[in-house]
Amino acid sequence: QVQLVESGGDLVQPGGSLRLSCVASGSIFRITRMGWYRQGPGKQREWVADINSGGSTNYADSVKGRFTISRDNAKNTVYLQMNSLKAEDTADYYCNKVDTWKRPQWSWGQGTQVTVSS
Repeated sequence: QVQLVESGGDLVQPGGSLRLSCVASGSIFRITRMGWYRQGPGKQREWVADINSGGSTNYADSVKGRFTISRDNAKNTVYLQMNSLKAEDTADYYCNKVDTWKRPQWSWGQGTQVTVSS
């Protein structure tokens, strides 16, 4: 059973930046497409970005140009650098294994809360 531990969430002003981290247990991490999802207040959880084992990335239109996903296979960690944050980025953020259709494949971690507010 893979365990996911997200961290890095905080309260930040509009226009600010945050870097989220997600550590995954298990040796298969390095060959796994990993992604970030988020769930805003009163909203359904949505896919944000993903990265494959070779470093190829995909982004939701709402975050393209502002967010950058990366990974460190030696540390079993995937990151989400978030710049130019907007109020609508306020959400709980989660990482997970991602399939071809951007669906999550593992059990969820506890997530990390990001609040963008002045």
